[in-house]
Amino acid sequence: MLYHLFEWFKQNGINFPGRTLMDFLTFRIMMAVLLALTITLIYGKRLIKLLRRSLVGESVRDLGLAGEQSKKGTPTMGGIIIIMGILIPTLLFAKLNTVYIILMLISTVWLGGIGFMDDYLKLRAKRIAKKQGIPYKKGDKDGLAGWFKILGQVGLGIIVGSVLYFNSHVIIWREYKGVPKENDTTVITRNVNNVPKNFVITKEPITTIPFVKNHEFNYSKLLPESLRQYSWVLYILIVIFIITAVSNGSNLTDGLDGLVPGTSALIGVALGIFAYASGNFVFADYLNIMYIPNLGELSIFLAAMIGACVGFLWYNTYPAQVFMGDTGSLTLGGLIAAIAIIVHKELLIPIFCGVYFAETLSVTIQVTYFKYTKRKYGEGRRIFLMTPLHHHFQKKGYHEAKIVTRFWIVTILLVMISLVTLKLR
Repeated sequence: MLYHLFEWFKQNGINFPGRTLMDFLTFRIMMAVLLALTITLIYGKRLIKLLRRSLVGESVRDLGLAGEQSKKGTPTMGGIIIIMGILIPTLLFAKLNTVYIILMLISTVWLGGIGFMDDYLKLRAKRIAKKQGIPYKKGDKDGLAGWFKILGQVGLGIIVGSVLYFNSHVIIWREYKGVPKENDTTVITRNVNNVPKNFVITKEPITTIPFVKNHEFNYSKLLPESLRQYSWVLYILIVIFIITAVSNGSNLTDGLDGLVPGTSALIGVALGIFAYASGNFVFADYLNIMYIPNLGELSIFLAAMIGACVGFLWYNTYPAQVFMGDTGSLTLGGLIAAIAIIVHKELLIPIFCGVYFAETLSVTIQVTYFKYTKRKYGEGRRIFLMTPLHHHFQKKGYHEAKIVTRFWIVTILLVMISLVTLKLR
């Protein structure tokens, strides 16, 4: 809103000191980080008090883990703090008429709404149990049904995939070295360092293949020639799978104080660099990556997300004063997935989201192996002491804070590996 207000001032000849600051993307990125931090730090404490008064406390199952009973009664639904820290700076400093910003605002509200409904229904069940004098046990059928969460994630995947495939403002510039054909995609010539280069403007469903010289892949090539007119169906299905998988992976990872917000902030740094580089023509040409007009605005959204996650850590690090609940974990995972798709780096998700991937994989392996051994030997066996993976390390005697810190270090390493792909091909 501030960006558009300053634009209105310029158009109407209203001059004042600092009137051109909003023209600089880097300034708006820094302001988004600072405002997100301020919102989460100042209003986070007030919201925690409100959640305590509303009986939005965590119920803990007895899993035999160290320190788990100390978490009992800790306020949950703290993801509202993160969502506020993302939405307000984005609304103030981003170009709101940009398709990518509109899409991410919708995604934030959509996923936040699903997580909030789940947390609220659990809260209502706790209140009813307290009123009736019945002991409440976590795991009762009190939140949203699993199929409803999946349905919500699928719905968002359809929205994101459809917009990215069909919207006329979602385009890619790629260097074009051939001879333009009469009916080919729009080709423009632009001087780069006094060297004329041809660029083709395309809307094909392309992604980036890491560590490969010819590093672009068209999803439509997965289909036979006769079915490529339906490549939009395949693309939307891929988007649905990615958003659902990463969102649920983030939700599974949210089991230790500070793990998800810290990891998400680090992942946000990587995605912010990708968005800024692909949204800047000079950087995109230098790095030989696709140039995506207006994508740079997405770095403001990511800056707000990073600031909100770091600010939330003030209250969520061990011992946590508040938990994010599904309101935060589902939202952060889904946003990371959607942004990775927008910047065409979805094949890097298993790398920079390696912690989420390992947590999800550990659960999948454990459940599959348990069912297989139970069917074969009549008794289920386990590979890990407990899943998700962070509980395995807790069972081995590692302190919660040490596990979280080491997972952050692993994420930093994976983020650096992901950034190396900008030039290492």
